[in-house]
Amino acid sequence: MARILYFAWVREKVGVAEERMALPDSVKTVAQVIRFLRGLDSNHDQALADTSLRVAVNQEYAQLETGVTNYDEIAFFPPVSGG
Repeated sequence: MARILYFAWVREKVGVAEERMALPDSVKTVAQVIRFLRGLDSNHDQALADTSLRVAVNQEYAQLETGVTNYDEIAFFPPVSGG
């Protein structure tokens, strides 16, 4: 099962910090994970609708086309601002 992590306001909107779930066989990229999760409920949909979100797969920054499996850790977090 994939380990899905949510940080900062993403966690607040989803309502949990972490979920473990089996991704459908059709889910093979980060973009597909986002679509799948958004379809779970309105909390996931609202939290993951923000296109500025950053994603990491196994603690490495990832792009929408990055591949994923059920053995991966996938983390969602807002962009970090500096100053």
